[in-house]
Amino acid sequence: MNASSDGDCRECQEFDAAEAEARRAGDGSRATDCRVLRRRHLAAEHGERP
Repeated sequence: MNASSDGDCRECQEFDAAEAEARRAGDGSRATDCRVLRRRHLAAEHGERP
Protein backbone atom coordinates (compact mmCIF):
# COMPACT_ATOMS: atom_id res chain seq x y z
CA MET A 1 0.00 0.00 0.00
CA ASN A 2 1.12 3.53 -0.59
CA ALA A 3 0.74 6.43 1.80
CA SER A 4 -2.43 7.75 0.20
CA SER A 5 -4.21 4.43 0.63
CA ASP A 6 -2.73 3.60 4.01
CA GLY A 7 -4.17 6.32 6.20
CA ASP A 8 -4.90 9.50 4.30
CA CYS A 9 -7.78 8.32 2.13
CA ARG A 10 -11.15 8.75 3.76
CA GLU A 11 -12.77 6.10 1.56
CA CYS A 12 -10.11 3.54 2.53
CA GLN A 13 -10.72 4.37 6.18
CA GLU A 14 -14.47 3.93 5.71
CA PHE A 15 -14.00 0.50 4.13
CA ASP A 16 -11.72 -0.52 7.01
CA ALA A 17 -14.23 0.69 9.60
CA ALA A 18 -17.12 -1.07 7.86
CA GLU A 19 -15.14 -4.31 7.71
CA ALA A 20 -14.26 -4.07 11.40
CA GLU A 21 -17.90 -3.44 12.32
CA ALA A 22 -19.02 -6.40 10.22
CA ARG A 23 -16.48 -8.65 11.96
CA ARG A 24 -17.66 -7.44 15.39
CA ALA A 25 -21.23 -8.24 14.36
CA GLY A 26 -20.19 -11.71 13.15
CA ASP A 27 -21.15 -10.92 9.56
CA GLY A 28 -18.40 -12.62 7.56
CA SER A 29 -20.14 -12.06 4.24
CA ARG A 30 -20.32 -8.30 4.76
CA ALA A 31 -16.70 -8.22 5.94
CA THR A 32 -15.66 -9.97 2.73
CA ASP A 33 -17.70 -7.53 0.67
CA CYS A 34 -15.88 -4.63 2.34
CA ARG A 35 -12.48 -6.15 1.53
CA VAL A 36 -13.47 -6.67 -2.11
CA LEU A 37 -14.79 -3.13 -2.44
CA ARG A 38 -11.64 -1.72 -0.82
CA ARG A 39 -9.42 -3.66 -3.26
CA ARG A 40 -11.47 -2.34 -6.19
CA HIS A 41 -11.16 1.17 -4.79
CA LEU A 42 -7.38 0.77 -4.37
CA ALA A 43 -7.05 -0.30 -8.00
CA ALA A 44 -9.31 2.43 -9.36
CA GLU A 45 -8.27 5.37 -7.20
CA HIS A 46 -4.74 4.57 -6.07
CA GLY A 47 -3.50 2.59 -9.06
CA GLU A 48 -2.61 -0.42 -6.95
CA ARG A 49 -2.73 -3.87 -8.45
CA PRO A 50 -4.70 -6.56 -6.65
